[in-house]
Amino acid sequence: ETAIYFFPKLGESSDGVTDLITHLSFPMAILVIAILPAVCEEMLFRGPILRSLEFIKIPALIIIVDGLIFAAAHLSFIKMIPITILGIYLAYLVYSSGNMFYSMFVHFINNSLSVILVYTLLGLGGGGSAVNETAKAAAEILDGVSQKEVLVASTGVIGMQLPIDRICSGIDMLAAAKSSSLEAGTAAAKAIMTTDTVKKELAYTAEIGGVTVTVGGMAKGSGMIHPNMCTMLSYVTTDLAIDKGLLQKAVSKAVNDSFNMISVDGDTSTNDTFLVLANGAAGNAPITEEGEDYQAFAEILMQVCKELAMNMAADGEGATHLIESHVINADTEANARILAKSVITSSLTKAAVYGHDANWGRILCALGYSGVEFDPDHVDLYFSDGSKKLLIFTNGAAADYSEEEATEILKKEKVQIISDMHMGEAEAVAWGCDLTHDYVSINADYRS
Repeated sequence: ETAIYFFPKLGESSDGVTDLITHLSFPMAILVIAILPAVCEEMLFRGPILRSLEFIKIPALIIIVDGLIFAAAHLSFIKMIPITILGIYLAYLVYSSGNMFYSMFVHFINNSLSVILVYTLLGLGGGGSAVNETAKAAAEILDGVSQKEVLVASTGVIGMQLPIDRICSGIDMLAAAKSSSLEAGTAAAKAIMTTDTVKKELAYTAEIGGVTVTVGGMAKGSGMIHPNMCTMLSYVTTDLAIDKGLLQKAVSKAVNDSFNMISVDGDTSTNDTFLVLANGAAGNAPITEEGEDYQAFAEILMQVCKELAMNMAADGEGATHLIESHVINADTEANARILAKSVITSSLTKAAVYGHDANWGRILCALGYSGVEFDPDHVDLYFSDGSKKLLIFTNGAAADYSEEEATEILKKEKVQIISDMHMGEAEAVAWGCDLTHDYVSINADYRS
């Protein structure tokens, strides 16, 4: 089974027509989506159907009813209104002119624009054709794999076309060298690195359904990290046997509490993918309902995703510190998430951590402009390095703390900022990194 998670959820906006267009060449898509419907549908709806409505006697009503029938025949409740408007206009053209050519032409133009729009948005014919060529090349060299089963993901300079000849040559080389060894997995984790400074891979095992199950993953991501949509690629595989719907549920939850809770620079991107593949090779009884086995898998998947996400935040471009923002005792989980992310996306807070400056006002400010209502007089702020917890703000003013001690905590590789809201019992954790001179240097000459 396969679960795919895009930022945002692009798969939910796709329909049958879009899927059809992506599998056709442009001329064939124009023929199937534009020319044939323009001719055949107009001959039907503006021919016998329109004439059969003449008993109504009122021209405007005849045109409206024809438009409604046209829309109903397309079986799309969401698109009912725009299709009805189009149908009414097409019926008006024929009824007023007596010439079906006009409606065919307008129908053709409308559908052609849809094809062109899909090709443009999905990059078909440009980057999209490179995707198709990549999938085709991989399917041709791998036994028992169809082109539709090849999952393609990429990052790179936005707008630059992919060198498909080099990619296809690389596929041939990779297929010849493919291996199930740990070393091959590590090589793959290194191969997807761009501005990353360290590889990101890990795996856990657990006893599920009486057998040992493995969940392993790799990721890349260092800059333009701010889901939804960020420059990250992540792949998780497991030998667990699980229903696809349950796998998707576990994946969505894991993503929400891991990758969707990180930020490096507040910049989003056009390229990101998270894939989870489950082949059932562990031999467990397939998980088909939520229970003890499902929870065990969901927990280990969550752990893998959180660690990969934290590794990306820690390896942010130019970063020297991982920042963990932990909001506790908020009124709702949704508000806790907003508050936690507001802290890690604050450029001033990130810069303060880089300079080891215990400037708690910047943290309080970030909480304040998050949009969540709270009383700052009831907030407690702490710095922690995991072993030591230092109160820095309480009762609406600075606490009696040692600047030297705070500085020592801020020098640690991982800095925890704890915000106790004293409003309820909800909590959330977000991860980010400091903002350094190197971040500017890396992105100032990224292409050169």
